[in-house]
Amino acid sequence: QIHPVESGGGSVQAGGSLKLSCIAVKYTYTTNCMAWFRQAPGKEREAVASIVTRGLGTFYADSVKGRFTISQDVAKETIYLQMNNLKPEDTAMYYCAAGGVVCRDLLPSTYSYWGQGTQVTVSS
Repeated sequence: QIHPVESGGGSVQAGGSLKLSCIAVKYTYTTNCMAWFRQAPGKEREAVASIVTRGLGTFYADSVKGRFTISQDVAKETIYLQMNNLKPEDTAMYYCAAGGVVCRDLLPSTYSYWGQGTQVTVSS
């Protein structure tokens, strides 16, 4: 099993930046994709970005394209989400997930392992 652990959340003003990290030991051995999802109070969980773990490929939700960047450091077994030009609507709990079948689909149901989440709050 994989146990993703997120960190790096916090509170920032609109226009600011945060970098989230997710440590997932041995994720490259067993997963096709790593991804970030988010969920705001009263809303459904939505996809943010995904990355192919043993190849090339990154995929983004339209709402974050051009502002967020997902990356990985295989040696550190860590996935990152660099978030720039943050907006109040980015406020949510952000979850790291491992699994996936087709990474570009960003379907939560295809991810088997989830972290506990890290809170991101953006004030206007």
